[in-house]
Amino acid sequence: MKLSHLKQIKNYLQTFTKISAIYRVSDTIVKVAFDKNDEVYFEMQRSNSKMFRCDSYSRSKVYNAPFDVLLSKRFNRANILSVELINEDKILRFKTSISSAYKEEITLLQFEFTGKYTNVVILDENEIVLEALRHVDLFSSFREVRVGQKLLNVPTAPFVAKEYPLVDVEKFLQDEYSKDIEAKLDSLKKQKISLLGKKLKKLQKLHNSLDDEKKLQDEVQRCQHHGNLVLANIHTIKPYQKKIELNDYDGTPVEIEFHKDFTTVAQMANSLFTRSKKAKQKVSHLHIEKESLSSKIDHMHLYISAVQEAKDIAKIQLLFPKKIQAKKIKVNDSVKTFWIEGYKVQLGKNEKGNIEVLKNARAKDIWVHMKDRPSAHVIITTDKQNIPMNIIEGAGRLCVDFTIAQKDRFLVDYTPRREVTIQSGANVLYNKYKTIEVDTR
Repeated sequence: MKLSHLKQIKNYLQTFTKISAIYRVSDTIVKVAFDKNDEVYFEMQRSNSKMFRCDSYSRSKVYNAPFDVLLSKRFNRANILSVELINEDKILRFKTSISSAYKEEITLLQFEFTGKYTNVVILDENEIVLEALRHVDLFSSFREVRVGQKLLNVPTAPFVAKEYPLVDVEKFLQDEYSKDIEAKLDSLKKQKISLLGKKLKKLQKLHNSLDDEKKLQDEVQRCQHHGNLVLANIHTIKPYQKKIELNDYDGTPVEIEFHKDFTTVAQMANSLFTRSKKAKQKVSHLHIEKESLSSKIDHMHLYISAVQEAKDIAKIQLLFPKKIQAKKIKVNDSVKTFWIEGYKVQLGKNEKGNIEVLKNARAKDIWVHMKDRPSAHVIITTDKQNIPMNIIEGAGRLCVDFTIAQKDRFLVDYTPRREVTIQSGANVLYNKYKTIEVDTR
């Protein structure tokens, strides 16, 4: 971020009197709501720090690190006493106060747009570090950022920064978001679609490599018939033969091959009956395997469509949650798990997955399903009576995205799991439900 731009943004921020709310929406982005609805986002990624505004930016998860706890405690509903740039450098400091029953508590919130050492630091009024987004030790920098230590100032820059006038600060902040997000979103989409495309090709290859049902059925009949022929000619056949020629019941010559040598003719016949039995088992399981792979392929197509239609990075992050697994746990590949602002959301990929999420859901969990049509079953895990509406809307959108690729307006029902009665398989009856509209256009 240019120093000239930061100076002009500082003047813009000085018009606000209060921080209404503040929290992280991603690992490096802090959202600050000023006064009532004026929201500014601080992207504190090293070497790519900036400020921006946008209509909405979904929270990837709820952060509960010591930094986030103190950020909420010290600055939610805090009064802004001053906004300044330290040493006329790229360090923006908010001086705030919160009045308690006993005294007024002064706290400094410092956003440092300093390239390699970009940081967010919380200080007391004596400039002692209370917490920081990134702790810095003396081995990494002369300027230590450690809880309980006084924070040194950055040396004054040995040059005069060039001026870059801004006509409209708010438009500049919105353009910063649009410009950056389009490039990031496009790159992320390509990366994730490539990943899903590889998985899709693998599934299609497995599906195409499945045995042909007619050939298997022919093998069942042929091996059974050849086994009976061998038994019928048991006294004319010599053991240790890999290939024999016999006359069929109608006199037609038949050539029979064995996979290996057998010491007795009875073993030769049994090997043919065993091959017939195995082929029969394959036939009986083939349709199950085909259905399973077909449902996974359909799910993957919907997954790719959901990524292609994503309008922001937060949606991509929702579709690809980080895998946190301390120990090896058997994962059901018929169920997909997402996280929406800390709420666990499970979605059935197919009928087996729908049955699984229904079976494992608790009474207070929220069940989500498209209205009056077959769809994925979605469960929001919660112990709370009142779940935020944006969580239900997010789960409803997932339900639609992983059911139908068509873009339109759809109705989605939701109700506590205790109101849902399973009839058979994943077919259910439910009552006392509410309905929302999901627009995917």
